[in-house]
Order: sequence, then C-alpha cells, then structure tokens
Amino acid sequence: MWRPTFTILKKIVIHPLKENVTFSKILYSTKSRLPKSTAKLTLVSASVGVLVGAGYGGYTHYKINAKKKLSPVENEEFAFLRQAPEYKAHYKVTFDTDTSNLQLILFQYQTCPFCCKVRAYLNSKGISYEVVEVDAVLRQAIKWSGYKKVPILLAKVDGGYQQLLDSTAIISVLETHRQDGTSQLRDVAKLYPASTFTTDDGKTMTDIANKYFVMHKAAPPNERERAIELEEREWRQWADKVLVHTLSPNVYSTMDEALETFKWFEETGGWKKFFAAWECALMVYGGATAMWIIAKRLKKRHNIKDDVRQSLYDAANDWTGAVKRRGRFLGGDCPNLADITVYGVLSSIEGCRAFQDLRENTDISKWYDDVKESILMQAGKVVAMSA
Repeated sequence: MWRPTFTILKKIVIHPLKENVTFSKILYSTKSRLPKSTAKLTLVSASVGVLVGAGYGGYTHYKINAKKKLSPVENEEFAFLRQAPEYKAHYKVTFDTDTSNLQLILFQYQTCPFCCKVRAYLNSKGISYEVVEVDAVLRQAIKWSGYKKVPILLAKVDGGYQQLLDSTAIISVLETHRQDGTSQLRDVAKLYPASTFTTDDGKTMTDIANKYFVMHKAAPPNERERAIELEEREWRQWADKVLVHTLSPNVYSTMDEALETFKWFEETGGWKKFFAAWECALMVYGGATAMWIIAKRLKKRHNIKDDVRQSLYDAANDWTGAVKRRGRFLGGDCPNLADITVYGVLSSIEGCRAFQDLRENTDISKWYDDVKESILMQAGKVVAMSA
C-alpha cells in the first residue's frame, strides 16, 4: 500500500500550472513539521479523489487565506495528449546505462534556471531525453500546448503522451517513478494535481500540490529519515523562493551586463544553429532590454539589497553553511534532490560575470564543481538531430 508523508488539500482540481507561481507557500510551511498522522493517508484515496476531479480524504494541516478561493477548471484532460504534437528535436542526450524505459521530450530554454534544474536531474540519474529548444520570444515550439511556459516535459505513456509541468513537480514525479519502479508514470503524475486560485488582488494563479514531495509506498522508517527528507524539501523550496530570485537582478543589473548575459545565452543555447538571424537578434537585444527593465522591478519585489551581489553571496553562504554540516553534499556522500536543484539553478548563470564573482567571493566553488563532476560521471552522449 502506498503511503504518502505529506499534507493534502480537501479540494483539488486539475489545471495547467505556471512555473513561476508559488502556491506552495499557502500549502506548505518550511517551519512546520509533518504530523505523524499524515503518514497514514494512502495514495489510493488521493488517486481516486483526483480522478473524480474533487477532494480526497485526509486532514489539512495548513490553512488557506479566506480571500484566496480555489476555482474549478474546465479542461481536466489538459495534461494528457492522445497524439504527439508536431515538434522538431534539436538534439538528444542518451545514456547507455538508462533502464528507465522512459521516452521523454524536454521543451526548454537552455539557460532558464528551471529548465537547468530538470536537465541536471535527468543527467544525474542517467535518463535519456530529447531536447526542443524554444524561441524565448515567439515560443512557436510550444504553441500546441495550452501551457505557455517552460519547461514542459512530454512523456510517452500508454494511450498517448503525458505533459509534466513545473520543474519542481517534474523532478518529484520522475523521482517517485524511479524509486518505485512498478507504477505507471501517468498514475504517478495524478498524485501531483494542479490547482487554481484567486489572490487578494484578483489575479488568477495556478500551481501544483505536493510538488516538493517524493512519494513512498511506506513511511520513512525512523525520525532521522523523516528529518532528512524534510531538510531536502525545505532547501528545494528555498531554491525556488529565495535563490532563483537573486539571479535576474545580478545578471541584468546594467544594460551592458544584460547584453553580455544574453550573448552568452545565444552562444551556450546554440541559437544561431536553431533559429533565424532575425530571431536571434530579437532574443538578444529585445530580451536584454526587457530583462534589464524587469530586473529592477524584481529587485524591489524580492527585497534584493542595493548591492545586488551581496544578496547572491548571502544566499550562497546560507547554502554552503548547510552543506558543511552534512559533508561533501547536503545529501552526504552523494548529491540529493536539493543539491541537484541548487546546482541546476546556479548553472543557468555559469557563463555570466555574476557567477565568476560568486566563485571569488564565496565558498561555493568546491561544492558546485563536485556536483558537476558527479553528474558528468554518468557519461551521457549528446547527439545532434538531423535537420
């Protein structure tokens, strides 16, 4: 019998989620400890509740602000496709040791921190996948989807294709499937239902429930294992809520730095190979200008210090301090999901001036290079797809 170690909502509905929205701050408090009673809830009851598009049984430990109201969604089959959409893969990453039996297509921006998280996970676990590089401005490669953000991971399943959305949820779904080894991917995906809600200012937002949780058929055997899992979840959430918000104000702090960053994006993303010259110019100059302006707003919204580098250094110091208490990685001798997540986020700015400053002014380099080396040891092969 499957047993989750998480808290669930009383009312869940299916809806395409948005990558950068954080509904989990309503559902999950990193300061809270999971009550032992929640370990008694079964994923069977959760699955049944999701299938009927209604609530499922269980005790709710976290309250939702009364001004935020869950809303029904009309298209409950959004995440499942009967047929594969038209797409052109730009390259494929293959692993000779891959035993996952998964057929995956990743729609991404090469330097998007959320996409980098997913690639870091796939590479660390030796899971093969195809890559479709999406035009960051026109996004024509994902026009088939009702969801207009990346990453989108499309997985071939019985009867069609399953869309997996939200980088954190993608990692949790795949890790649950990998650890279990017997459940169908589509069934696992149903354990991470998306919800829509209205904020105090009237905006409609969506996010996915349980996305920081890896599901188990049995509760962790002891208090120590539960504490380790909780710490991993907290740092994965910290990467989404704190670390990622320090990036834009740093890599787009001036117009020159924004252009420098986008030119690196163009190079590392292979844009000149995949897109027309005018599209590349639009992405580089239009993207740099837009992000230079947006970064100023993000700086204020996320309380980034006037010296934006210091906020980046502070985040890195918080992380390395936690790692040092555990050993080589937060996961001890091997990177865990938090290590992979933080590495993935930081890898998105590896070629930027801000990252070089980060190396020189914090102790992040040793840990970062060790995670990178552990991933490279999987020896994946990058195969260019024919035109």
